[in-house]
Amino acid sequence: MMKNETSVIRRKPRKNPLRWVIVILLILVYAWALAGIPFTGFKETAGQIMKAIIAGIFSPDWDFVYLPEGEDLLRGLLDTLAISVLGTVISAVLCIPFAFWSARNMSRLRGISGTGKMVLSFIRTFPEIIMALLFIKAVGPGSFAGVLALGLHSIGMLGKLFADEVENIDYGPSEALLASGATRMQQLWFAVLPQVLPGFLNYTLYRFEINVRSATILGVIGAGGIGTPLIFALSTRNWPRVGIILLGIIVMITIIDLISGYIRKKLV
Repeated sequence: MMKNETSVIRRKPRKNPLRWVIVILLILVYAWALAGIPFTGFKETAGQIMKAIIAGIFSPDWDFVYLPEGEDLLRGLLDTLAISVLGTVISAVLCIPFAFWSARNMSRLRGISGTGKMVLSFIRTFPEIIMALLFIKAVGPGSFAGVLALGLHSIGMLGKLFADEVENIDYGPSEALLASGATRMQQLWFAVLPQVLPGFLNYTLYRFEINVRSATILGVIGAGGIGTPLIFALSTRNWPRVGIILLGIIVMITIIDLISGYIRKKLV
């Protein structure tokens, strides 16, 4: 009895010489880049300073967590959180008109939406630190400058994300309201906003996570928050205080990420 046997032909993988050429070129490029680094800039006490930094960070100053007489870790983290919340709320409210302005399906003329996109791109051009420095010169150092910097900068990014959400709406509810004689404002309120609101909240929470990290950095240049005591501790080489501040920042950001991620999953 004859059986049909299927023979499997195993092909040997072809050697690709171009892959090895790329690897060798990358190694040469990295070797050339490292060869140009001046390693003579290290001080003789660099090793001792690094040991002091590591020892201070891993033995944090727990007394700085709460100080009844002045600024402490909890007040700094609360200030950073307040700056992030206010900056996010301001940007989330102000960017809604920009989002409908730059959405292509909200205007008949393409030039109108193009102008809105250009405005949002112009706002996104300036980083938070540059805006914070400008507002510090205008209103003085403190939390108010940080709120204005985060609020204005976030308009550019949130406006772009909101505009993308508006452009992806379903036209069925709007057409049904139009056929029933609804005005354009009624279509916007009853057909468009219910569709885009979950996406708006999702992007706002995501931007809030970013603003918490940005508010920490803005405090380093005097815009309020936990960054202010951090830069003071770094300048005085108080490494145990640096360690407790970094630990507090890590804990706060981790908790916020977990809560925000849970809420965003429920919205989606």
